[in-house]
Amino acid sequence: MHQAAAPKVSFVSLGCPKALVDSERIITRLRAEGYELARKHDGADLVIVNTCGFLDSAKQESLGAIGEAMAENGKVIVTGCMGAEPEQIEAAYPGVLSITGPQQYESVLDAVHRALPPLHNPHLDLVPPQGIKLTPRHYAYLKISEGCNNRCSFCIIPKLRGDLVSRPANDVLREAEKLVNAGVKELLVISQDTSAYGVDIKYASSPWKDREVRAKFFDLAKELGEFGAWVRLQYVYPYPHVDEVIGLMNQGKVLPYLDIPFQHASPEILKQMKRPAAQDKTLARIKKWREECPELTLRSTFIVGFPGETDSDFAYLLDWLDEAEIDRVGCFKYEPVAGASSNALGNPVHEEIKQQRWDALMARQQKISARRLKRKVGTKQQVIIDEVGPTVSKGRSKADAPQIDGAVYVSSRRPLRIGEIVTAKIERSDEYDLHGSVAGF
Repeated sequence: MHQAAAPKVSFVSLGCPKALVDSERIITRLRAEGYELARKHDGADLVIVNTCGFLDSAKQESLGAIGEAMAENGKVIVTGCMGAEPEQIEAAYPGVLSITGPQQYESVLDAVHRALPPLHNPHLDLVPPQGIKLTPRHYAYLKISEGCNNRCSFCIIPKLRGDLVSRPANDVLREAEKLVNAGVKELLVISQDTSAYGVDIKYASSPWKDREVRAKFFDLAKELGEFGAWVRLQYVYPYPHVDEVIGLMNQGKVLPYLDIPFQHASPEILKQMKRPAAQDKTLARIKKWREECPELTLRSTFIVGFPGETDSDFAYLLDWLDEAEIDRVGCFKYEPVAGASSNALGNPVHEEIKQQRWDALMARQQKISARRLKRKVGTKQQVIIDEVGPTVSKGRSKADAPQIDGAVYVSSRRPLRIGEIVTAKIERSDEYDLHGSVAGF
């Protein structure tokens, strides 16, 4: 009997780790139904593009990816954040098969089924219990909630993804346990606003093992710390209860790492940005966190050139950076996003000045980063290996999130394995990375 070829789907995933989790869910379902993933658009029966619609530059990248898929294949299904406002896509590419917004897995699968019916073959429909992951096997993103209750004036994510919807604690813990059992060594805890977790479900408890676990940031972090994997907390707004998690870092339950999107320091600009959480006492809190947990690494993002940002607002931000000594910094030049309330603010900052401020902030940050890293020379650091080389391998310390932070280059006499955690003695540092050699396993 002739075996019909499995339908082939090519997949493009753009945007943030939260979109990546959406992609993984869609792919897991497709694989379970017997679809095969193709490496190239050309030769695939269908292309799915998971778009990002956060900034205009991201929209351009998404439109480019859709155009490429249309040119190379012609049968294209669009999903993701840009799909929440389909007009722009329809205008550019009226021939796309379907457009859906973020988290609409069912609609994406329906569109695939319509365009390319599945072959039901129970012998092919085997999918590993942890699903298909787009990240390397040794780390995984764990999405604990969808949407966001904040209304920051520069952001349209709540319009695209809706208000906060938290997952029950036991649901998150079950997924984490499966991942760790499948060999994952590092869990990256993400959502739009990780520390607001559970507020929408009134921190409801759910049964886990022999106990009840509340859907609270601290309680969840504590339980995740019991699996023996690295637990990295990302997108954490500095609400007062974040202070409690520092204790978990000292106990080795979660990594001494906080990713807090401060966005600015000038009280005037923060007010215009409508940022949540009281930011006026931030410096004092950072100082207290560092006293409690000297190992703490802070990562943040900032926006320069926000409407109305004066030279003195910007100078305030630079001074604040010096004092806060944030270890890792990403910086964006303000872009007006269609639908954001900040567009109505007057006093736009000239593009040239935006660029100057961006350059100045990055130069200042480079000095801070180099200074912070220099303190680690001579210390021993645990390093998780991401890429293996003949004599030097590339990994990350507890202070480095994948793809956004620096790296640790480790030389070793014996070949290392991807996903292995080694102890490295740090011998030198530069602006963003550390270099050392394996001191133990």
